[in-house]
Amino acid sequence: MKTKTLKKNKVNVVTLGCSKNIFDSEVLMAQLKANKFDVEHESKNDDSEIVIINTCGFIDNAKQESIDTILRFTQAKSEGMISKVYVTGCLSERYKDELEREIPEVDAFFGTRDLPRLLKTLKANYKDELIGERILTTPSHYAYLKIAEGCDRPCSFCAIPLMRGKHVSNTIDDLVKQTKTLVSGGVKEIMLIAQDLTYYGLDIYKKRALSDLLKNLSDIQGLDWIRLHYAFPSGFPMDVLDVMNERSNICKYLDMPLQHGSTRILQAMRRGITREKTEELISEIRMKVPGIALRTTLIAGYPSESEADFQEMYDWVERSRFDRLGIFTYSHEENTHAFNSNDDVPEKEKKRRADVIMDLQSGISYELNQCKVGKTFKTLIDRIEGNYFIGRTEHDSPEVDNEVLLKKSDSYLNIGDFVDVQIDSAEYFDLIGHSVNN
Repeated sequence: MKTKTLKKNKVNVVTLGCSKNIFDSEVLMAQLKANKFDVEHESKNDDSEIVIINTCGFIDNAKQESIDTILRFTQAKSEGMISKVYVTGCLSERYKDELEREIPEVDAFFGTRDLPRLLKTLKANYKDELIGERILTTPSHYAYLKIAEGCDRPCSFCAIPLMRGKHVSNTIDDLVKQTKTLVSGGVKEIMLIAQDLTYYGLDIYKKRALSDLLKNLSDIQGLDWIRLHYAFPSGFPMDVLDVMNERSNICKYLDMPLQHGSTRILQAMRRGITREKTEELISEIRMKVPGIALRTTLIAGYPSESEADFQEMYDWVERSRFDRLGIFTYSHEENTHAFNSNDDVPEKEKKRRADVIMDLQSGISYELNQCKVGKTFKTLIDRIEGNYFIGRTEHDSPEVDNEVLLKKSDSYLNIGDFVDVQIDSAEYFDLIGHSVNN
């Protein structure tokens, strides 16, 4: 029995996982709105008739969060708090049959490329004329731009090709059109995302075309920042760095998940590169683009990772002095190449190794931040939190990187404004400063 009145045709979209899922949810929401649905993202009102959960299936923790979220909403359905629960995204793509058996309370499961079928189930029409249209879930001054779907890389640990399929690039014309629409709506920064940015264009242009895409996007009037996420080191297109130097609105920032610092483990991971080649690449990137901020992601506890392998990674991180770094513990994923190996590093040891790397990185981050004290940086104001305006420099991406804090009492700023900020002090992952525009 229903315990409250639900708003008919109101949909609550809940997003889990990475920026690619955020993008997909925004496209879904635009389609729903065009079909006269009242749609909200992660609504706090609990009055939606329908909940659609966009799940993540990347690693164990993400899968568990997705399952917990599904169970929470199916329980709400059983209590009459909602009428329908639909599940889409990576977890649903990968484990659809098992989920249907284990959680029959869900009304339907959909994969990562099932948007038209999901809409049809809701008695809505897929509107081709809306291709590129989205309802942003981010603050209105920045947005993610997915330039390709899927991945052709053979990395042994990764299940993304199982969930997202083969690499498919979007055309430059389509991406330019999408970006112009975003900019006309007030977006000042776009973050290019894909499973692998550096593979962009090989399928449709028969060459690596990321630099061509960047030139076209950079020409768009009113677009202040373009940021690059998820580049692959093997076969990195160096002409991208030339464009980055030439164009002032391309951030000197590169997110390149390198995964490990041991050549033996990199070979086991089927990454197509050695630590030595990686170090050469990092050196060349920094030489070509002075002042670039490099962000990377690593994995601790890959099968057979010895203490010597870990020490090699530790020493490499210490030498490399990455501006930003994150590290995951290895997750043993079904149907991946690595699943055939013995997951022989205990979970406690995986976590210890990850913590040791993060302790090292914290010290590196603190030292690098101290070098910024007294300098002035162009800063984009993202939000207000307590007594502070919170912003970012071109060297920082939302949610994952450093932030710049400015006291509200010192000056009045608008969210989405660019201001010049002189850094007065620095902590491990935050910079504190004041606006020099006023």
